[in-house]
Amino acid sequence: MSDTHTYSTSVEWTRQKRAALSSAFLPTIEVATPPQFPGGHEGIWSPEHLYTAAAEVCLMTTFLSVADHSNLKFEKFTCKATGTLAKQDGKWMMTEVHLFPELTLSPGEKEERGLKVLEKAEKACLISHSVKSEIKMTPTILQLELH
Repeated sequence: MSDTHTYSTSVEWTRQKRAALSSAFLPTIEVATPPQFPGGHEGIWSPEHLYTAAAEVCLMTTFLSVADHSNLKFEKFTCKATGTLAKQDGKWMMTEVHLFPELTLSPGEKEERGLKVLEKAEKACLISHSVKSEIKMTPTILQLELH
């Protein structure tokens, strides 16, 4: 695997404060200014949503890789995230992304091991390394019982 990867996207304004975000071989999605700002739109992905989702998806993909290399057996992974936008020194910035992963382990797996793999994934996530925002994680580990 190469040490450098390039990802290209394109945005095209469509109307009002809306645009189409695209990338080769990926579905186009509608993006807009969030409703908290003048002329913003509800129900459409905003840069703030995408920023928050980037940290969340990065945790998941990194977790899947670490879990695979660690032979961790699990039944389910879900995650919720909140991104906090605040003014600092007169400028808007995403100050924090808080991740809430929930991991359901397979029967026989230890909770401590699941937590260790999640923590390792959080530390290895490239998005966390790339942003100024504080990235927090509050994990929940569930154990699937044998019946």
